[in-house]
Amino acid sequence: MQKLLPLVFGLLVGAVVSCTQPVANNNLSLSDYFKTTDTAAVQTGGVKMITIQTPKGPFKVWTKRFGNNPKIKVLLLHGGPGGTHEAFESFESFLPQEGIEFIYYDQLGSKRSDQPADTSLWTTERFVEEVEQVRQALQLDSTNFYLLGHSWGGILAMEYALKYQQHLKGMVISNMMSSCPAYAAYNKNVLQKQMDPKVVDSILTFEKNNQTSNPLYMELLTKHYYNDHVCRTNPLPEPVARMFANLNGTVYTLMQGPSEFGVSGRLVNWDRTADLPKIKVPTLVIRGMYDTMDPDFMEMMSKKLANGSLVTCTNGSHCSMWDDQTNYFKGLIAFLKK
Repeated sequence: MQKLLPLVFGLLVGAVVSCTQPVANNNLSLSDYFKTTDTAAVQTGGVKMITIQTPKGPFKVWTKRFGNNPKIKVLLLHGGPGGTHEAFESFESFLPQEGIEFIYYDQLGSKRSDQPADTSLWTTERFVEEVEQVRQALQLDSTNFYLLGHSWGGILAMEYALKYQQHLKGMVISNMMSSCPAYAAYNKNVLQKQMDPKVVDSILTFEKNNQTSNPLYMELLTKHYYNDHVCRTNPLPEPVARMFANLNGTVYTLMQGPSEFGVSGRLVNWDRTADLPKIKVPTLVIRGMYDTMDPDFMEMMSKKLANGSLVTCTNGSHCSMWDDQTNYFKGLIAFLKK
């Protein structure tokens, strides 16, 4: 027993030291980063259901906080519309060791939030007000609030910044162009020309005839488009597959269209390129060189923004946080800790 005492003492000391050591270079201890800030009697592991007000009454949306950092709090806006936070689950492998707090959030209509049937709710303007209500409920402000939007979430982030940027510390536009017409043109004039013309004709015929529910439509898209430009990781990461399985097709189709092969829904004419200089907060643009989005256009965006910067994922597609994690997270972390 006496021989064991030094070993036990050493383990205890090691545990105390490790809990008080700073996380990366962020001057946060592990105990600070993982400190529970919820004062409720029953702890929920960071989950908070937030009641939002809409023109059609109140609804609840799901959020989950990971970590605690008073200076860096990143609210994640998923794609779709109608997607889920699951596309961001790779963040758990990179941000905690840097002491960066991030917050998952399923927008209204998405898997863990309420899913009302009223289609009048699915507008960009209403989603912006939803994000602002979420910000208020989470008590985020210009001293700590970073907004990261991926794909459709990038549209939502830009729209939010154009109305409420006084609340932001910074913003990240991940894999999204500031113009849906330009996005559609890049698909038609560049990416489609790289594909087998017969495959393109078949896909467009399905869309023209409103037969996008035919399994062959998505089979063609997956094999000839998604695997090259949406997510190049093979096999598809389980969280990404889960996100696709949980996609709210009604919201997605109404606003985006039947697939990522261009855009044809309510967002078809959306374009904020001329307004980018109005966004003054530090903004990082992340592009993938194999993306569905034009990488040259996204470089132009970073230059039009008043305080823009650019990260290039040389091996990345639309889901660069999965298929080019080295470049994606190196650039993201450097921006957030700048």
